[in-house]
Amino acid sequence: MDSERAHPEPVSVELSGCTKEDARIVFDALCARFPSDRCADDVPRDHHEVRPTVWLGTFDVAGFHEGGRPARLKAPVTADVQGGYWAIDRFRETLDSLFTVQDLCTTSGDQERELHVRLENR
Repeated sequence: MDSERAHPEPVSVELSGCTKEDARIVFDALCARFPSDRCADDVPRDHHEVRPTVWLGTFDVAGFHEGGRPARLKAPVTADVQGGYWAIDRFRETLDSLFTVQDLCTTSGDQERELHVRLENR
């Protein structure tokens, strides 16, 4: 697998089925490894009292840098991840280094791959 790419390799991430605190833990752990559209002060918030909230982020896995360590979640988090094949492979390796990852579903297309996973503490 290539270690670096000359152009951006975006992966979009949707988190659901979790608290805003656990969403923040996941995004902070990923931001320690990849450039993202999620700023340090971009704190996940609940926007409705009854309806579930989905938190979104995009990460450029071509801009990988060492950092972060396994994160401690209060409860499992469901993540839907979408991107190109190389990007998804690199992103999955990073998830495995930060969390215990349980595959729930994988879908592959011509240019992209989607993962539906559950993240838990290591």
